[in-house]
Amino acid sequence: MTFEADLVTLLKAAAPALGTRVFPDFAPVSATRPYVTFQQVGGDVLNPIANGAPGKRNSEIQINVWSNTRSEALQISRAIEDAMRAATAFQARPIAAAVSDYDADIPVYGCLQSFGCWHTT
Repeated sequence: MTFEADLVTLLKAAAPALGTRVFPDFAPVSATRPYVTFQQVGGDVLNPIANGAPGKRNSEIQINVWSNTRSEALQISRAIEDAMRAATAFQARPIAAAVSDYDADIPVYGCLQSFGCWHTT
């Protein structure tokens, strides 16, 4: 499996309330909450001395939980953090604590957290 496929599998398993509602980058307008979006927002670059391609990659992945309630967003976010720390298909560690968010126009509650992930190419 690719890193992204492994990540999606982990996110779906971490929070059964999500069902299949895990999306790269953005969710469809019609997506039922709760749902998760994720995106790569950077990462460290490995530059081997031999000029070859590295066998590992580092990705900074931001995971965004969106829900109708703040408590559900936090609960899912914490379950995802625990699952990311325990991942076996790749290594992941939180870069910082989760940040709560709220969009009054929709309205929707969010919880965002970034992880440093090491994975094979």
